[in-house]
Amino acid sequence: MATSERLRRTVHVIDDDEAVRRAVAMLLRAAGMDAETYSSGAAFLDALPAAGGTVAGCVLTDVRMPGLDGFELLRRLKQLGVRAPVVIMTAHGDVATAVQAMKAGAADFVEKPFVDEALLDAIEGACGRGSAVGAADAVSDGVRIAALSVREREVLELLMMGKQNKEVARDLGLSPRTVELHRARMLAKLGVGSLAEAVRLAVRAGLGPSSEGIEAG
Repeated sequence: MATSERLRRTVHVIDDDEAVRRAVAMLLRAAGMDAETYSSGAAFLDALPAAGGTVAGCVLTDVRMPGLDGFELLRRLKQLGVRAPVVIMTAHGDVATAVQAMKAGAADFVEKPFVDEALLDAIEGACGRGSAVGAADAVSDGVRIAALSVREREVLELLMMGKQNKEVARDLGLSPRTVELHRARMLAKLGVGSLAEAVRLAVRAGLGPSSEGIEAG
């Protein structure tokens, strides 16, 4: 996406790691966005009154932080009526956490370490569509999920729980190779190129564990 299309986006970056905050802020500014950084969720919430309780742009927050973690921050923002879309940063392979975050209200997620373009696209997408997905989009995603076979959907659901191929194979009484084949067919039917994309689509369609009682661990 061209830099000119990313102008006038303000991203509030929340991470307890100073190096991450600095690197992300540099990336965002190089892409023509404004970046405000905070060392914790509490620091970000403390800054809200100065902005009249409103937030321009979107929020990019790590999920696992001491004190106020990403999940609790999502809850607090919802309670305060802050509608700015939130993009969650999760550890690579932490699919279950990504699913929980989106169920809790996050607009999208990116995995650490992230590819620069993937992060920028996630932020731009979140800023463009807000935190809600249109009914037509949800129906379309639901139709794609419905096209999966029973076994392909079972594989997807177990992967969304954070299980690896070998664990899925054990749970379903299949060989790891068979699980790999079901996974490949599932991605092809959904028209996506990665599990992360499949997770986004499935959550939008209402698939996945409930967000109630989620813990950041």
